[in-house]
Amino acid sequence: MDEQILIDQLNARAPAFIKMLGGTIVAVDPEKLSCTFEFTISTDFCHSIDVVQGGFITAMLDAAMSHVAFSSIEGITGVSSLEIKTSYLEPTRAGRLRAVGRILKSSYKIVFLEGQLYNEDGLLTATASSVAKLARKA
Repeated sequence: MDEQILIDQLNARAPAFIKMLGGTIVAVDPEKLSCTFEFTISTDFCHSIDVVQGGFITAMLDAAMSHVAFSSIEGITGVSSLEIKTSYLEPTRAGRLRAVGRILKSSYKIVFLEGQLYNEDGLLTATASSVAKLARKA
């Protein structure tokens, strides 16, 4: 499938929380097993004036990680996180952010994922790893 068609389909089915966070998928690479989101985060999602609250950081990383499964593994109908670990490397401030999700390894039912979050200057502010259960068409 053409990558732009896939991106358009995934963005059209995006859950409301992704839209609330100003999120849009901007790239998928099924060969490199990656998916890239851009988020525009307002101070509504911050504490300490402009520092993004950690739960929203994890949500952005989780979105990028789960969507790489949808964009790269055929027949997936759901991705349920079994475990997520987030590391906060720098303060993540409101503004334009880029989240990249990658598949490290997958089997029929389980996928191992990683994610990175970058600010608009390209500074890596947070990383995540996840193990998720895959749901497939019957």
